[in-house]
Amino acid sequence: MTNPASRSTVLPASITVCAPAKVNLVLRILDRRPDGYHNLWSLMQTVQLEDELVLSMSDNHSTIILRCDEPSLKTDPSNLVYRAAAAVLESSSRTVGLDMVLIKRIPMGAGLGGGSSDAAATIIGLNRLLSLGWSREQMARIGQTLGSDVSFFFFAPSAIVGGRGETVAPARIKGSRWVVLVNPGFPVETKWAYQQLSANRTGVQPLSDVHVGLGKASDLSWEEVLQVAENDFEATVFKAHPVLHKIKQKLLAEGAEAALLSGSGATVFGVFRDETTARRAEIEFRTEPHVKVYTVSTPL
Repeated sequence: MTNPASRSTVLPASITVCAPAKVNLVLRILDRRPDGYHNLWSLMQTVQLEDELVLSMSDNHSTIILRCDEPSLKTDPSNLVYRAAAAVLESSSRTVGLDMVLIKRIPMGAGLGGGSSDAAATIIGLNRLLSLGWSREQMARIGQTLGSDVSFFFFAPSAIVGGRGETVAPARIKGSRWVVLVNPGFPVETKWAYQQLSANRTGVQPLSDVHVGLGKASDLSWEEVLQVAENDFEATVFKAHPVLHKIKQKLLAEGAEAALLSGSGATVFGVFRDETTARRAEIEFRTEPHVKVYTVSTPL
């Protein structure tokens, strides 16, 4: 999670937090758990496409009010940002009025973790705004109750994520890369992707020794990570949406070191060694209808 920049006045106090997107450099879906969810193993990485969240204390009311510049996103108590704020206030036994403004730049239903990152940003911002003094482990425990990907963002930019998402171990990938995110303009529902995966595979491949080794290394190189990049959702999601496989092939043809579905989709991303090649690849997608394309770097 990007370190939030803050600004304060006497009243109301206000803070702005940036919420980065993530990609899955490795995503393995393992055995089904007794609670019905699957164990996963993922190497996750933030990229510099960010939503922005402004949190302000209010003297005019004692409720949570959320506004968003994306009209299709509900801002009622079902919203992850709203739920995160309510969870923080409950856990801290605080009753305050909150005005929250969410500026969306990360596409929704895209496999980029936008909602989860927004929830984590809410917890980080309120931890500072309310001077709670929580550690990132304490914040991650709140995040776990909201969604599988939320905990990762407290340990970003790189981490190995296991279990249902609650086990997070920070990782260090030396250097940086440029990433071209290609979103086809339609979402892929995570629940559907899991159902398709379960229905179509005959068994669970155990975690490879190479991936286990990544989890034990203190420092990783982009070269070794990209050599073993994979996503278990690709076969079933590509079968249902062949255009996503074509995007992957095009990114590779344009010089990507690796290209992969992120999460359960629908965004496909290519990792490039330099900005020039990445920008050239971006141009190839600019004229395609409904497609959104972003060229961003990974944090140093």
